[in-house]
Amino acid sequence: MPKTGRSPSQLIFLSKLIAARKASGLTQKDLADRLRKTQGFVSSIETGLRRVDVIEFCAIAHAIGIEPIKLFGEIAADLPLAIEI
Repeated sequence: MPKTGRSPSQLIFLSKLIAARKASGLTQKDLADRLRKTQGFVSSIETGLRRVDVIEFCAIAHAIGIEPIKLFGEIAADLPLAIEI
């Protein structure tokens, strides 16, 4: 499989991240403001154009208002056991 930001597992990750943001009542702009980034930064993550590292993931989760470990657990629960990277 070619390396893209939109593998099946990445799509699961992104959909959970977007759902968490929306469940918190935040727009991309709101989240961007909390992260002190641009709305385009958040958009590039949510569309899979930009991947996040673990530190960024923690910052995003906290900005959304969810504990990173809780969000990670929700994401991990939906990922297949064999993840192609």
